[in-house]
Amino acid sequence: MGKAAEILRVSDPQSLPGELRGGVAAIGNFDGVHRGHQAVLERAIGEARAAGRSAIVLTFEPHPRSVIRPDIPLFRLTPAPMKAAILAALGFDAVVETPFTRAFAAQSAEEFVTRILDRGLGVSHVVTGVDFHFGKDRQGGPAYLIASGERHGFGVTLVDAFRDEGAEIVSSSRIRELLAAGDVAQAAGLLGYRYTVEAEVSGGRQLGRTLGYPTANMALSADMGLAHGIYAVRFRRADGTLHDGVASFGRRPTVEADGAALLETYLFDFAGDLYGETCRVSFFSRLRGEEKFDGLDALVAQMRRDEEEARAALARAAPVSPLDRAIAFAAG
Repeated sequence: MGKAAEILRVSDPQSLPGELRGGVAAIGNFDGVHRGHQAVLERAIGEARAAGRSAIVLTFEPHPRSVIRPDIPLFRLTPAPMKAAILAALGFDAVVETPFTRAFAAQSAEEFVTRILDRGLGVSHVVTGVDFHFGKDRQGGPAYLIASGERHGFGVTLVDAFRDEGAEIVSSSRIRELLAAGDVAQAAGLLGYRYTVEAEVSGGRQLGRTLGYPTANMALSADMGLAHGIYAVRFRRADGTLHDGVASFGRRPTVEADGAALLETYLFDFAGDLYGETCRVSFFSRLRGEEKFDGLDALVAQMRRDEEEARAALARAAPVSPLDRAIAFAAG
C-alpha cells in the first residue's frame, strides 16, 4: 500500500468526475475489507476491467449500525481513511462514502436506485453480496435490485457469502471477536492481511526514551476493541518506509494509575522524529498480555525479552496474500 496506490474519495455521488461515471460499482459497508468482502470487490474489479470501465466502491459513513443503534458501541475495523487505503491497494478508482443518516435510511428502495445508482453514479453494473438490502425497512433485496437494473439499464451480479477453509462464513463480527481476544494471527487469516491501524504520532511523557525504548505514541479511536497487550508489529511511516517493532497497546499499569489506552511502538534500529506524522501499524502476533511490574527495572528486563521475541517473529513472517504484501511488506 505504497504512495503509488491512490483513490478518489467523495461523499456526494453527483461530484464523481465525468470520466468515472458509468462504471462498475461494488456496494456494501465493507468494514474490515475482509476476504468475504474481497470476493465481492474482486468480482467488481474483474467486471470493470473486462468492460473497460471505472471501478467504484459505494459505501456508507458513518457505519449504518452506529446510526440505527447508537446505544450499542461499534468497534470499527477500518475507519474511512484506512478502508480507502485498502480499496486503493485492491485497484479501485474511487470510493463514494455516502453520508448515512436517518433521513437516508428512510428513503425508499426505488429512491436509492434512482438517486444514487442511476442519476448519481450512472452505473453500468453493480456487484454486491446476496445479503445486501437497502431502502426503508430493508424493502430492497437481491430480486428487487435485479429488477431495478432491468428498468434502469444496469447489470447486477450477486456474490455468495464467502466461507473459510473450515466452511464458516467470514464476517466482520468473527474478526472483531478474534481481535478482542488478541488473536491477530487468526484474524489475519480471515482478513487476508495483517490487521492495521492508522493514527497521528503524538507527544508523550518520553518515559520510554529515558528507559532506552523511545516509542511512537498513537491515540486510537475510543471504540478500539483490540485486546490490550504486547505485539510484534510493522510500522509504516508517512513516506512509505517500513520498520519492524514491538508495540504496547493498553493503559501502562506500571507507570500510570489510570491512564487512557494508548498504542506505543518501539521501532527497531531507528532514530528520528515522528511527531505529527500519520502512520500505520500492522499487527503480526501477540506476545503477551498487559502486566503490572514491580518497578521499572523489571519492566525494562521484560521489554528486552519482548524485543527479542518480536524480532524473531517478524523475521520469519511471510505475506498471507498479495494484499498483505502491499500493506505490511512492500515499502514505498
